[in-house]
Amino acid sequence: MRNGRGKTLLFMLCLPLSSATSSLTATAQVMPADEDHIRWSEPRKLSGIRRPAGPEPVTVATQEMAATERYLSLDECLRTALANSEVIRVLTGVGATASGRTIYDTAIAVAPIDVAKGRFDPVFQANTAFRRNESPYLNGASGTINGAASAGTDYGVALNDRNRLGGLASIGARDRFSSDDGGGFYTRNQPSMDVSYTQPILAGAGLAANNAPIVIARLQQEQSYFQFKGAMQQLVRDVIAAYWSLVQARTELWAREIQVEQLEFSFRSLEAKADVGLRNRPAAAQAQASWSNARATLVQARASVLQREAALRNILGLPPEDGQRLVPSTPPTRDRIEFRWKEVVETAQASRPDLIELNLILSADQQRLIQQSNQARPALDANALYRWNGLSGRTIAGNQQVDAPFNDNTDWSLGVTFTVPLSLRESRARVRSQELLIAKDRANLRQSLHQIEHQLATVLRSVEQNLQQYEAFREARQASAFNVRAQRANIEAQRDTLLSELLAITDWANAVSAEAQSLTAYNAELANLELQSGTILETHGIRFVEERYGSIGPRGWCLEETREYPKSLNPGPNSPRYQELQQASEEAFELNDFPRRNQTPSTKPGVPPVPEIPDEDSAPPAP
Repeated sequence: MRNGRGKTLLFMLCLPLSSATSSLTATAQVMPADEDHIRWSEPRKLSGIRRPAGPEPVTVATQEMAATERYLSLDECLRTALANSEVIRVLTGVGATASGRTIYDTAIAVAPIDVAKGRFDPVFQANTAFRRNESPYLNGASGTINGAASAGTDYGVALNDRNRLGGLASIGARDRFSSDDGGGFYTRNQPSMDVSYTQPILAGAGLAANNAPIVIARLQQEQSYFQFKGAMQQLVRDVIAAYWSLVQARTELWAREIQVEQLEFSFRSLEAKADVGLRNRPAAAQAQASWSNARATLVQARASVLQREAALRNILGLPPEDGQRLVPSTPPTRDRIEFRWKEVVETAQASRPDLIELNLILSADQQRLIQQSNQARPALDANALYRWNGLSGRTIAGNQQVDAPFNDNTDWSLGVTFTVPLSLRESRARVRSQELLIAKDRANLRQSLHQIEHQLATVLRSVEQNLQQYEAFREARQASAFNVRAQRANIEAQRDTLLSELLAITDWANAVSAEAQSLTAYNAELANLELQSGTILETHGIRFVEERYGSIGPRGWCLEETREYPKSLNPGPNSPRYQELQQASEEAFELNDFPRRNQTPSTKPGVPPVPEIPDEDSAPPAP
């Protein structure tokens, strides 16, 4: 089917429906008349950049996990993340994604400054043109029409330069060579030299208006820098948060493994006693239910460890799997930090990159207002020109050389040009629009100051809440451990049943999980407070260094040796900020105080066979 000059192509998509085959159709108007085919490439041909797949990731169903453990301090995590931050990543739940910021953004933003400055660079111009003209005329004597032919070449060079006041200076030299020209000459040269200057007086005049594009470009470059700094601050905070999330997950896994181990022991004991008639079957069934629920929670805890480790690997720029398990070795701090509210607020207002960015946007809009106000004026330009003219050549009659020096023939002009739209409606509308944008910028800035104060208050509340909850959950965990000891003593003295121990073990595991969650959240919120106050890079000793080796210089790659950008500039050594243990971070929670029974489980904890529980009617009566 044809439609005008183009073509209508019909695409057929066949899908099986039950035992029959149906077709779906879609039409598309494509291609001008000089194209008669729709062309596309195979996806694999367009996917030029690839990377080899790493080892298969570990899951909760993996039978044999890698035994190699790599102890990783929080300081080392930060250095690793900075070394792999060509593209800045941020934490998103249990994963990490690109923030959209790269190390190249600020360097890219420098180029518009040179573009704005290029308006004031001198411009050299040269031209040449060859011509031949033949003009008809009437020969009165013969009554015929003859043609008078002439040929020649025009040359010219000029140098133009615009200054910061808006004025344009020009100096040029030209020569017009003609042959068979008539008018008394056989050949002649008409050289000339001129100097001119045009100075705007109203629109386009002044240092402020002409420097505004350069100032705006510099402000945008600084804006890009602070956007990059804000993304780096978020990266550091998210690395710390991912680190403590892994510590919390590993601590809970440890507690859940102990819980499953102890509940299995209790179940096996009740089951054995039920077999010999010392306990009834419902008690054993209750123990089995507690044990099975704990095993399900253990699977969830193992999955959480794998997910949290994967999130940490992602944000650090490591592969999903490398045959090692990342084991945090920095213990969480329990120290109470005292804050001075006014100093925190003042520091945030002076240091936060997003606030600085809003101030830069306001400054850039003020520069644009200067431009628009200048363009709203009438155009009044002063013009000055001085020219030297020369003439030389050979005459037709005597074939004599005739020369006229430059100084004998000069001309000049001096005047003004005035141009103005009768209403100035467009330019005044632009000024009004820019004034409204500035008012909007100020309103956004005030709102950000208001919002930041609330954010700081919220973080401070969270810091205190998590610390006090940790202290309470720590006491609950200690009390739960004591309760387990007491219940076991009662069982040995035959004053209680194993069911009380089941509840005590579950309470202990839940208290450990809550304690680890509150303490790691406290440490993460301390980093969040540094992020909200805009000081997280400074407190961690992170500073920016301009890459100096393989950057693309002002001449670009066309005139320089092509080198990879950037050349390696990895983070250097720094004073350690965090304590590092030669053991896993969860050891700091003192979980070894739990009274564990000495036993060797008959099966691997977490994946035992589920025994059959007989019907209560077939069970022997309780003694």
